[in-house]
Amino acid sequence: MKLKANRIRRAAMGAGLLLAAGLLASCGGGGTQTNTFVAHRVIVFGDESSVINQADGSKFSMNAVLASDSTQFDCSGNPIWVQLLAAHYGLVFPQCPGGAPAPTSRIWATNNAVVADLPAQITQQFNDGGFAADDLVTVLVGTNDIVAQFNTYPAVSEAQLTTIVTQAGQMVAAQVNFIAEQGAKVLVSTVPDLGRAPFAGDRSVGSTNPNPAVLTRLSTAFNDGLLAKLNNDGRKIGLVQLDSYIQSVDTARANHTGSFTNTTLGACLATALPPACSALTLGDDSAAVPPPAVVSPASALTWLWADSIHLSVGGQTALGSLAITRARNNPF
Repeated sequence: MKLKANRIRRAAMGAGLLLAAGLLASCGGGGTQTNTFVAHRVIVFGDESSVINQADGSKFSMNAVLASDSTQFDCSGNPIWVQLLAAHYGLVFPQCPGGAPAPTSRIWATNNAVVADLPAQITQQFNDGGFAADDLVTVLVGTNDIVAQFNTYPAVSEAQLTTIVTQAGQMVAAQVNFIAEQGAKVLVSTVPDLGRAPFAGDRSVGSTNPNPAVLTRLSTAFNDGLLAKLNNDGRKIGLVQLDSYIQSVDTARANHTGSFTNTTLGACLATALPPACSALTLGDDSAAVPPPAVVSPASALTWLWADSIHLSVGGQTALGSLAITRARNNPF
């Protein structure tokens, strides 16, 4: 019953946002929304899926390299989702300024972050001046929590792990609600369905591997915890449903449809995993189960995953598109 209730809540949240957008669009007699939200800064919280590393411009996906020096990463190439979202508003980050003077947007997300790190990241923004009504904040965190908890299974029961990750999702909701109360607008993403990630292992037909099902249930429990405690007034918080997207493209691939040609393997070589991975260090599908008749090279755009849990360039691009669509349609 709880799972069904949260699915209804998720559907209602999306429907409520669209209804509110329609109501706003009908105001003023001209048939257009009178107050389109325009972000003047994008502020990023979460884990490495939202990080551009300051030292070398690397990301936890597949990095682009400079045409003049293939040993150097090009931070502006192969943008991650928050770069795409910021670019929608003509914004960039200090970690990849692209010639812009003193960018005001901020990335406080950190590599390997877990939910417990989120309050400290938010404190950093307060120390940097706090939040404003024209700030657009992104939050994506929780994948590392689920992986850490799963790594204790089965020594720790699934029931115990479910309680832990549900509480972690609720903690994210509390922090998102707090940010919204400061006046900023927030886009919060669900965590991906890790039962559909390479981390889950063999998902071939007839497999007896229990891990995909367990990881899917833990991912769902985390997202249900997030949704159950998220304040939904249709104006301050927008929901990006990454888990639903992962499920849809994985199902499409299983049915031999859709734009992704591989949703079960990481594209990066084991010797050059993110953030070291680049367009020059991609592998192939020789490790697929069952093995392919003809081995095909990995692709940054048509393989969903860069490694066991991190999205490829194509996956990051899709997430960025989801975020832009939500930011445009949400009646902020």
